[in-house]
Amino acid sequence: MLCDFTNAIDRISVRRYGFIYVFYEDNHIIIAYKPAGVLSQADGSNSPDMLTILKSYLKEKYNKPGQVFLGLVHRLDRPVAGVMVFAKTSKGASRISEQIRNHEFEKRYRLIADGKVGNPLSSGTLDSYLTKDSKNNFSRGSKTSGKESKECHLEYKVLDVTQYKGRDISLVEVLLITGRSHQIRVQFSDEGHPLIGDNKYNTSITSSWASSVCLESFYLGFKHPTSKEPMVFELNVSDNEIWKIFDKERL
Repeated sequence: MLCDFTNAIDRISVRRYGFIYVFYEDNHIIIAYKPAGVLSQADGSNSPDMLTILKSYLKEKYNKPGQVFLGLVHRLDRPVAGVMVFAKTSKGASRISEQIRNHEFEKRYRLIADGKVGNPLSSGTLDSYLTKDSKNNFSRGSKTSGKESKECHLEYKVLDVTQYKGRDISLVEVLLITGRSHQIRVQFSDEGHPLIGDNKYNTSITSSWASSVCLESFYLGFKHPTSKEPMVFELNVSDNEIWKIFDKERL
């Protein structure tokens, strides 16, 4: 299913962050778009989060008494936008989580990186170890294993390379193999290609070129938790800010 804001079945206004768009819903799952800046799950800061907002949405939509169950099976970093799947039943949550553990759940991202990552249509892999500093919400990468580090892997393909304000920038598609905290942002930064707009891992002037990090989860592929039918949800490309300078045919 191509997820475009114009074919959403519903939308939920989130003050200061735009809209959460609902693209698909049945008795077991709900697929929605998370805007940049909205949390995946509450963190005690009183900032808006997807789980709480969608629970309230379902409660009101179906006039449900008491608590609404909604399972969070994967997360997106706060500054990252994109499509997410939530489970409406405990069985659905368990079965999708099992697919994630077994690497049967496919997540693809689009990003804009500083510099020339490679020639258009070239591909590669990034393999390293990440250590999470939970206190400071920061991850550090290394090519060697450490005491509390975790392996992380991704595959990438360069879609396009162009110039912006006199610097090369690259449009890249990523297939995430492992899902570590801030993984994509850290790995590309460690390779010398930090993401545009990433104020945490990009210390160059390019961080001011976009209002949020140029990274979005645009593709989810998995089996429906009960019917086992293959499900694909692909987000249409963002038509804003720096994304617009790339050739649409590459996206």
